[in-house]
Amino acid sequence: MTEKQIIESVKRQLSYELNCEPEDFSSEENIITSANLHEKRRKFSEKPFFFQIVTFGNNAVISADESLHPWLGEWVRDKKGYWLLEQHNFYELETKLREYGYKMALTHHMFIPTPEYLNVKTDLNIKWLEQKDIGEYYGRDEFSNALCDRFKPERPDLLAVIALDGDKICGMAGCSADTPEMWQIGIDVLPEYRGRGIGKTLVALLRDETLRRGAIPYYGTSLSNIRSWKIALSCGFVPTWIETESYEVKRDDFVK
Repeated sequence: MTEKQIIESVKRQLSYELNCEPEDFSSEENIITSANLHEKRRKFSEKPFFFQIVTFGNNAVISADESLHPWLGEWVRDKKGYWLLEQHNFYELETKLREYGYKMALTHHMFIPTPEYLNVKTDLNIKWLEQKDIGEYYGRDEFSNALCDRFKPERPDLLAVIALDGDKICGMAGCSADTPEMWQIGIDVLPEYRGRGIGKTLVALLRDETLRRGAIPYYGTSLSNIRSWKIALSCGFVPTWIETESYEVKRDDFVK
């Protein structure tokens, strides 16, 4: 696939989730749609998000409960979509959402791969894990980013690669098939082994292997996770879109 084809595939996937058309992400205007629960979505929630927003760096596409639409129409008026995720605008959004018992999650900064293989060479002791081999590693806190917390048939962990120091695992990268076409990569390196390039090597190896299997490896991190950003940028990933969503909270969890 070319980079253009990868971006087109991502926009098609996000159009299912934001209840819009793929070309809407390239519009000059901010777009507001009604929340839905498409059968082809990445299955991160069992019900529609009360609020969800995506920007590819131009406009913003927002999917939200219709009760929010009148306020959202005023909120986005005369604003560039990519500025909506800045703190001063985010504060206004957060304040409004709390009236409904919701608050915002972290912003997810998402990366896609360049199409060229990296063909990484390494002296690390590497071991590959197929889906059948992964189960024994569930529930281990040190691999909470590389793997889901348990087997999830709706987005199974299909492939992982580990680096070994003797018999000890010092790092693991894994990918979950969030859709049949898009596999998300996560990485964990034990604290005492960080700074040695292990995370970069594992992510690069997994990225190439995912491409060879005909899927799109993608990578996400938060705004302030600089270590994770550096790994992505050094492994042939490019920042492509930002997405975030609301989640329901208990009244006792609100800041007084």
